[in-house]
Amino acid sequence: MAISSTTLLPLLLVSLLIFHVAESYPKVMKSMVESSPPTKIDCDGACGVRCQLSSRPNLCKRACGTCCQRCDCVPPGTYGNYEMCPCYANMTTHGGRRKCP
Repeated sequence: MAISSTTLLPLLLVSLLIFHVAESYPKVMKSMVESSPPTKIDCDGACGVRCQLSSRPNLCKRACGTCCQRCDCVPPGTYGNYEMCPCYANMTTHGGRRKCP
C-alpha cells in the first residue's frame, strides 16, 4: 500500500503546522503571563469590611487604608487573621504598637 503524493503533501503540511504551534505555545503563554498587570486590591472596600464593627470606624479606615496601600493586602474578617498578611501585621507606630487594625 503506497501513499500517493496528493495525500502525503497535505499530511506533511498539517504535521508541520501542528509542530510549529506546539513549539510556540510555551513562549506565547509566558509572554501573556508576564504582560498581565498585577491585581490591585480594593482598599476602600476591604477596609470598610475590616472596620465595620470598630468603635471608631473613620480612624480604623484611615489606618487600614494606609496599611493596605503599602502592603496591597488586608486580612479577612473584622479582627485578627494577621497571618494571612504578614506585611500588614508587622507595621508598627513610633510607639511600637500595631499600626494596622
